[in-house]
Amino acid sequence: MRTGFQFTVLFILVITVFPSGFGQQNTVMPDSPGLRSDTILNSIIQEPKVSVQMTKEQALRYLQGIYDAGYWNDYMDPLRQSLGQLIFISTHERFDSLRTYLFSYPYDSLNIPFGNFLVSDSIHIQVPHILPLKYIPPSDTVMVSDSEGVIIKGDSLQAEVYNIPQETLRAYQQEHAEQTVILKDSVFFAVVDTLDQYYPMVENLPFLMFRSTSMGDSIEAAVRALSDYVEKRDSSVIYFSGVSSQIIPVWLNSMSERMVRYWLRNEYNDSVAVWIGSVGRNKLGIFLEEGISFRRPVKQTTISDAQLTLKQINSGKLQELNKIYVKPQYWKFRSEASFVLNQASLTNWVKGGESSISTSLDITGYADYDNKKLKLVSNNYARLKYGLVASGDKGIRKNLDLLETNSKVNHKAFGKFDFSAIMLFKTQVAKGRDFQKTKDGDTSILVSKMMNPATLTIGFGLDYKPNKTTSINFSPLSYKGTFVTDTVGVVGINAIDPTKYGIPKGKLSKHEPGASLQVSYEFNPIKAINIKNRLHLFTNYINKPQNIDIDWELIATAKINWFTEVRLNTQLIYDDDTKIPVVDKEGQPVLDANGQQKKSSRIQFKELLGFSFVFRF
Repeated sequence: MRTGFQFTVLFILVITVFPSGFGQQNTVMPDSPGLRSDTILNSIIQEPKVSVQMTKEQALRYLQGIYDAGYWNDYMDPLRQSLGQLIFISTHERFDSLRTYLFSYPYDSLNIPFGNFLVSDSIHIQVPHILPLKYIPPSDTVMVSDSEGVIIKGDSLQAEVYNIPQETLRAYQQEHAEQTVILKDSVFFAVVDTLDQYYPMVENLPFLMFRSTSMGDSIEAAVRALSDYVEKRDSSVIYFSGVSSQIIPVWLNSMSERMVRYWLRNEYNDSVAVWIGSVGRNKLGIFLEEGISFRRPVKQTTISDAQLTLKQINSGKLQELNKIYVKPQYWKFRSEASFVLNQASLTNWVKGGESSISTSLDITGYADYDNKKLKLVSNNYARLKYGLVASGDKGIRKNLDLLETNSKVNHKAFGKFDFSAIMLFKTQVAKGRDFQKTKDGDTSILVSKMMNPATLTIGFGLDYKPNKTTSINFSPLSYKGTFVTDTVGVVGINAIDPTKYGIPKGKLSKHEPGASLQVSYEFNPIKAINIKNRLHLFTNYINKPQNIDIDWELIATAKINWFTEVRLNTQLIYDDDTKIPVVDKEGQPVLDANGQQKKSSRIQFKELLGFSFVFRF
């Protein structure tokens, strides 16, 4: 009795002090003050995920259903395409078995004779037939009917029916006194049509229709070409690991000859370097690094007689070092891209003005080659400049467009002079229009487009480099070509006026022999400011050599941080052959004595200033 009473008291204390053990959890969640979470809800939310296991057949059926489902947003989705490739690879044989089957297939059985594509039919005609003279029809008064039931005249009049001249018939009858000529009904078989496709009535052929006679030869050639490509492209990766945590992936591929340096380490962390790489489609090469060799130590049998020989080393004399062979790197590549954005917004601005926004992109890629052994140096760069501007209600217009390549090859001559060859090419990538005001309102004229115009300059001469940042190239043997090929149609609508670029009317190009001078100079007044100058001069030996063409560009940058800078870009161009229409202060064209708008050679100048985002890689 006493024991039961003690048990009852203990049970009441337990349920009073620990109520959370019977269904409700009173602990306050740290991330949600004041809220209590039910233990049953907690157990449902925190239920661990059940790992799904499938067999090959189950996985194939499931993925096939997902791939064929109609609820994909895009049937070209990369996930769907990858699932389709996985299904295809899983349900088809390996490439080696496929290749054996395709290469052993009798493709000649697919070739169809050329005659099967021809359609023949019978043609009913009458041809002349020679008979002995005794079969000549009766005299002219006899009427004879032929096999068709048509009554014709006989004897000599028969020639008229058959359109045979009387002189020819008499001459023939005199020569063949015992023969004559009549018409005889005949039937011939001839090819009347050619089929574009042929349907064979053979069950063992894989195709229902053939479009060519040598279809098998074409399929065989395509299979071999594509198989060779797949075999070269196919690769497998092997991962090398050892005592250390280093893991090196090596791709087995016949198209790759890349070698990877790998360190072999033992339990004492001693290491030796080896080179691992693919030397063939199914071959793996492992080579010791140059200068490393293995040698097993000789077993010492006379330990008691072993002696240690000491050699005194003069510490004041430098020790001999093994020569290190460094593979020269001839090519160096670098790129630079800058993006400039300018914006101005005016609202109820009483002093006048227009809201505007402009952008410009300048991308330059450099490729430099330096071979000191051959004394050969080449500097190359390609540049793309493109900008747009939108102001007021004029819409978006182009304000900057340039596609330029510049190449120079130098060979050491003497001192600081090199023999040099240069090539400079300039054009634009988009259409350019000249917006003018006329009596009828604003109008635009097409003045440029891709390769219209395009200028090519080639020169041979000397290049002088007094320091690393200055280059003066003089080419007394130079050629400059200007091309405008789209000159068909009405100027301003379907074509470009070539006379704006000094090309005679009716011509597509202008060729100028002369001399050119290129100066490139770069300096830093202070560490954060860089100024680049590029000057190109050209003179024509034949036509007005005193009028020198000038193209001068200046790029000044001031760094703000590692990717932002203030950039000033100016360009001045003067070409005596380029004629610019003359307008007055109000923008109206100025006319000459003949009533045509005046044109003259003028200095062209462009300036861009703004903040730019620069990326170098």
